[in-house]
Amino acid sequence: MDSLVSTEWLAEHLGEPDLVVVDASWHMPSTGRSGRAEFLDQHIPGARFLDIDEVSDRSNPAPHMLPSAEVFGEAMERIGVGREDRIVVYDHSATRNAVRGWFMFRHFGARHVAILDGGFGKWLAEGRPTENGEPAHRPAMFDAEEDRSEVVTKQQILAGIPDLFIDARGKARFEGSEADPRPAVGAGHIPGARNLPFAALYNEDGTFKSKDEIQRLFAEAGADPQQPFIATCGSGVTANSLIFAAHLLGNDSVRLYDGSWSEWGADPATPKAIGPA
Repeated sequence: MDSLVSTEWLAEHLGEPDLVVVDASWHMPSTGRSGRAEFLDQHIPGARFLDIDEVSDRSNPAPHMLPSAEVFGEAMERIGVGREDRIVVYDHSATRNAVRGWFMFRHFGARHVAILDGGFGKWLAEGRPTENGEPAHRPAMFDAEEDRSEVVTKQQILAGIPDLFIDARGKARFEGSEADPRPAVGAGHIPGARNLPFAALYNEDGTFKSKDEIQRLFAEAGADPQQPFIATCGSGVTANSLIFAAHLLGNDSVRLYDGSWSEWGADPATPKAIGPA
């Protein structure tokens, strides 16, 4: 199974016993939308729902931080996703957060993980089948193991990291001309970071742009997607689009700053830059 699968591929393989589909939709609080409520109303047949707010480190003040391996593994067993399954993640969100689900599954030990190109929006536009309500029980085992080398912390950054930072937020928030939507979070970006808004990586129908286009976008941002870098954003979600884009180009050496700007910008002691990269 490729890391990026088409709606045609999923429709052909849907129902195979080792294939599990996961809806990882999440919405900004200001939208008033609920990923879980929309999942219960309509989803791809047999899909399970991954709530990235619920399956997180609830003791951390930053939003939806990665949970412990134990918490993640137990949560996946409850919803019926096994570590050895072939997992296809999709979303129906403006933040394109299937990539967050993809990262989480791989981070905790799953290796057969793909993203549905175009997500639920493309599935619906093509008139493909859906169902509603809670999915049927599915026995699963997920012996999670966390790879901490894939993430960096604020403390590590302050101690000094040579890798380039690439920020997936929009230009206005990156440059500080637009206030952060979270109270008590400052404006700007990590000094020295480059800016590649995650939305630029997608076509209008939600599919990923071609590898050549992705390569060009990184180059225009002043970054080489073949080199190690650290992906950051507002709260550790959209940064995963940068990680997945680099993965499509063959680079799996990218790390995530999970706390991202919601953590960095909320700390008065951290250095912050205003203006273009």
